[in-house]
Amino acid sequence: MPDLKTGLRDSASAFGLTTAEFDEVVLRLGREPNAVEAGVFGALWSEHCGYKNSRPLLRQLPTQGPAVLQGPGENAGVVDIGEGLGVAFKMESHNHPSAVEPVQGAATGVGGILRDIFAMGARPFAVLDSLRFGELTSPRSRHLLSGVVAGIASYGNAVGVPTVGGEVEVNACFEENPLVNVMALGLLRHSDLQRGTVGEVGNRLLYVGSRTGRDGLGGAVFASADLSVASEADRPAVQVGDPFMEKSLLEACLEAYARDLVAGVQDMGAAGLASSVAEMAHRAGKGVDLDLDAVPRREAGMTPLEVMLSESQERMMLTARPGREEELLALFAHYGLEAAWVGVVRDHGELRLLVGGDVVAAMPVAALNQPPEYVREGREDDIVVAARQRDLAEFPAVDDPAGALLTLLAAPTIASKEPVYRRYDHQVMTNTVVLPGAADAAVMRVKGTGLGVAATVDCNSRYVYLSPRLGAAHAVAEAARNLSCVGAEPLGVTDNLNFGNPTDPGVYHQLSEAVQGIREACLALGTPVTGGNVSLYNQYVEGDVTRAVHPTPTIGMVGVLRDVSHRATQGLKRRGDVLLLLGAGAPSLGASELLFRHHGVEAGTPPELDLRAEAAVQRVVRRLIAGGACDTAHDVSTGGLAVCLAEMAMTGGMGLTASAPAMTGHEAGRDVALFGESSARIVVAVVPEDVKTVLDACREDGVPAIRLGASAGDRFRLVVQGREDSAIDVAVEEMLAAWRATFEGALG
Repeated sequence: MPDLKTGLRDSASAFGLTTAEFDEVVLRLGREPNAVEAGVFGALWSEHCGYKNSRPLLRQLPTQGPAVLQGPGENAGVVDIGEGLGVAFKMESHNHPSAVEPVQGAATGVGGILRDIFAMGARPFAVLDSLRFGELTSPRSRHLLSGVVAGIASYGNAVGVPTVGGEVEVNACFEENPLVNVMALGLLRHSDLQRGTVGEVGNRLLYVGSRTGRDGLGGAVFASADLSVASEADRPAVQVGDPFMEKSLLEACLEAYARDLVAGVQDMGAAGLASSVAEMAHRAGKGVDLDLDAVPRREAGMTPLEVMLSESQERMMLTARPGREEELLALFAHYGLEAAWVGVVRDHGELRLLVGGDVVAAMPVAALNQPPEYVREGREDDIVVAARQRDLAEFPAVDDPAGALLTLLAAPTIASKEPVYRRYDHQVMTNTVVLPGAADAAVMRVKGTGLGVAATVDCNSRYVYLSPRLGAAHAVAEAARNLSCVGAEPLGVTDNLNFGNPTDPGVYHQLSEAVQGIREACLALGTPVTGGNVSLYNQYVEGDVTRAVHPTPTIGMVGVLRDVSHRATQGLKRRGDVLLLLGAGAPSLGASELLFRHHGVEAGTPPELDLRAEAAVQRVVRRLIAGGACDTAHDVSTGGLAVCLAEMAMTGGMGLTASAPAMTGHEAGRDVALFGESSARIVVAVVPEDVKTVLDACREDGVPAIRLGASAGDRFRLVVQGREDSAIDVAVEEMLAAWRATFEGALG
């Protein structure tokens, strides 16, 4: 960390501040800051903590809804699932740390999001991950994949929280800058909801957990800058996790809440002590005197700034309930956890740092938590415009539809992720009733009730790259569709906005348009945003060349099943079941996986998105599942109808014979019918006796329904109506071999 005595303005960047921001700090303080104050302001005004480029955009998102118990502004959002219960959920990123130290980067990402959940008073019961890497032919990408998976597995398995679902997307743009987004869910009773506050004047703050060291130092600033070849030197900014300490901390905190010993709680995440205490004080509108001498340390000679900005893991800050301080201290001692009184709540409105009884820094809490905000001018990149407007008719139809299907099944984004999730303990806690890979969303039961909770994470980054607003809306629609396909009613969203450098007009255009797309889809589908994370500066700088990742606004969504015994999965279950295609979404090859994997291009406009049609088909499918008429459903998304049906056959272990609706008006109409991607389309499989029930339900809601065929035998046969040259006829075992090989090879 910088140790500067004079000329701080000239070295503002060393603290993560621009010169203009340094001048703003001077204005807010009424004087020039010292090095400690400049460092704390720099961390809390970083994009990672302060959202200075994104907050004006995020205010446009809908955050209210009948199920929302806690919206943005706390450690996590909370939605009501009925029977006096709520689910706390949030998603965050650990992209930059995972790029330079994949195992610890991913592991501590899991640890951090779990602390956000139990800081709300909830017991974590599930984790999902959303991962993006470069092409798996690259040794670096295979190294990052292996390390990230190992990190997630080692932490989640040790804490005893199952990793129940997720996604992996592969594209060369993520080669240097992978995306590691982790979502966690926790269960709580409404009355157990906790908040991050210091409470009233005179309250005492208790530090509990691991000692403070130099690991993770400057992590918030590190996450708010571009990656480059020099980023290897930032390994000290990557934290080191201890999941066994986290487990003790989790159990101790939950017991403290149950005994009403705590008036407020906050985990120490990005910017460590600085952000946790400043945020708690700001929510209460109070000040805090923080005694840095009392902070437990594991390294000698740490400066005040190092103590404040360390991101050592497994640490919590709690406000003791007045009069219960000794009980709280005794509880943590019982769990073998070190705890120390480090602060007192004051009415002066400042964060004052004391060393040896002397004030070494004094900063207005409001100023720390209200960084400058930037509304920038966005401009779409000409390269993206040209790619979107490219005439797709120039690409010839595939010669061999069966071969094209096998190629798509082996594509990393579609291929089986079993080699990934089998490294995770996804059944610990014995709540997981739909296992990874079995359905479009994970489903967990709520013991002692008939309820189920479903969760998913979704984003097609190519869609967002080619059309940010439409692509982001697609991410919301697909997440809701995936929940509906297991029978869950969508309740709320947590988002993780992964973009490049916002000072680039092209990136800012992507970000602002994507937020608008999320807003439109969330309003149409009734899924308010309860919180999330913004991760910018996801790009790699090498000399004069800057390579940004595809814009990736990952959507995490939670839903409820009123009766968890009435749920659906994607695999075919009985021979002779009738396959029906529900919905009116028009398939398109624009931005498709077929264009990318078969023709090697990312081009065209993503499929059209009719949000009314989307809501209608989802409503019908949920009603059919709840009523017991349907236990098999799968949405048509990446890879189109052929891939959708192939996945149903492979996960069910049986074949099918089907005829796809013919497409007209395009030279490659056969390819559109087989591999065209769309919204608002879901395939269901039902026993023949329930076909009328399905058709009646569709007619009632104005949802088109087409009979495709039936499950049968051990071969997959799919033709396009009127196109005998379109036949795909392959053994299910042959498809399985292609589908399973990709990640088996990548992970060894």
